[in-house]
Amino acid sequence: MLDQLLKYDTELFIYLNSLGSSTWDPFWMAYTAKFNWIPLYAILLFLIFKHVGKRNIVITVAVVALMILFTDQVANLFKHGMERPRPCHVAGLIDTIRIVKPGCGGRFGFFSGHAANAMATAVFVGIILRKRFKYLLYMLLAWAFLMAYSRVYIGVHYPLDITVGMMFGAISGYMFYRLYRYLTARLVKVQ
Repeated sequence: MLDQLLKYDTELFIYLNSLGSSTWDPFWMAYTAKFNWIPLYAILLFLIFKHVGKRNIVITVAVVALMILFTDQVANLFKHGMERPRPCHVAGLIDTIRIVKPGCGGRFGFFSGHAANAMATAVFVGIILRKRFKYLLYMLLAWAFLMAYSRVYIGVHYPLDITVGMMFGAISGYMFYRLYRYLTARLVKVQ
């Protein structure tokens, strides 16, 4: 059964990856680059600061840092524990897929840290700011979904890698939101 699932995953990867074109390659390479999203992160941090105030911003930043560290490290544990090669490292696929990214990344790809971190950020920030910005959560979820898809487009992750990454990221984002709520409630009790 697992072999059949992996076969379908490979077939879906080949199909989705083949939809790309050289016209769109620069867009998806820019989209998948974490550095390019620093302005978005700065805006989100500013919005959170305006929402939670000076008192809670340190807790918020600390929880976000822990969330990203946790999500990233769990993704790495899975990658090295499962040892599923990235599609761009599979000899039988290299001639049939589009590898847009120069350099493939690490040897293993299950599950995607990009997908997990983007979804964790979307869920965490979206829930914190949901009362202030009605549609922000949906916009951030769409951003995270496209971030995950970009990994398939450029040829470095299978659909199952990004799907599990998004699911784990959503759980992580919600879990760290609960931690944030707990810590900020404790801060109010202390003062």
